[in-house]
Amino acid sequence: MVLFYSDYLEGCIPEILKELNDSNFCQTPGYGKDDFCEEARNLIKSRCASPDADVHFLVGGTQTNATVIASILRPHQGVVCAATGHIAVHETGAIEHSAHKVLTVPSVNGKLCADDLSKLMHLHYDQASPEHEVQPAMVYISYSTELGTLYSKKELQDIKAECCKWGMPLFIDGARLGYGLASKESDITIEELSALADVFYIGGTKQGALFGEAVVINNPALKKDFRYYIKQNGGLLAKGRLLGIQFKTLFTDDLYFKYAKHAVDLACKLSDAFKAKGYEMFAESSTNQIFPILPKAKASALAQQFGFEKWCDIDADHMAVRFCTSWATRTEDIDSLIANL
Repeated sequence: MVLFYSDYLEGCIPEILKELNDSNFCQTPGYGKDDFCEEARNLIKSRCASPDADVHFLVGGTQTNATVIASILRPHQGVVCAATGHIAVHETGAIEHSAHKVLTVPSVNGKLCADDLSKLMHLHYDQASPEHEVQPAMVYISYSTELGTLYSKKELQDIKAECCKWGMPLFIDGARLGYGLASKESDITIEELSALADVFYIGGTKQGALFGEAVVINNPALKKDFRYYIKQNGGLLAKGRLLGIQFKTLFTDDLYFKYAKHAVDLACKLSDAFKAKGYEMFAESSTNQIFPILPKAKASALAQQFGFEKWCDIDADHMAVRFCTSWATRTEDIDSLIANL
């Protein structure tokens, strides 16, 4: 059985295992105050062209989203995201658990639109007594989205302009950032994305690390006391050097993007094969997630040899499913799946 359920099914890239083994008996300070973490921070700041950024390492994506959002919002405020946004549909109410409401707007191909954001803000502030409702105070988007789709540079610029108009920070969830930037459809670089985001994070868990996410805070107003929030949310890892070693390795020789391109290339190969055989797509993704619509009988047959996720029913006889490639996906497994179509 070959599994395409998600992009964190394997361990980590071999280079990380080697570095962890080679450094195993090094003695270092805890909680991210070691030389490995410092080197990783400097590599990330250099790659993002953000020399004044603060870089922090956390353990997982939900923890990172909850920590960043809680650090920004006051008790009466909420975070705006697309209706299909990860924090709205796939994090068990983690944001609400920290006493902040997720305010959703309609999504188009998994994306939040600047016009819909503007409508939401006017709907709130144009009423006589806006203080009776949760105040929208920051914007959350992900790159790539839950549907593997991408924001264009223009779309990101428009969202950022709307955020500036209303005095709200823009937070970009980068759990699959490398896969998004490696797409042929991407028209933005990590340097340009960093310049637009008040805060964003670089995903490691889904992109070749054993675990870990790197938060990059560009807005000076959001930097104060962030380590307190990390600790309060259980994210200040005692053996912080394990995170530093992993991100140091990922950002040496551009391994982060080389492995991401491998996953995206194989996903595109698989997507092209589905389309060539007449299957339609639920979402037009050019990243490492693809969403073909299959007859349920065909899905059942494929499931005998391949693991994939049911996404949603289309009608009585068809369903949309998700196949995920990763840094570790093998070409021969993609070829085997294509042969079984």
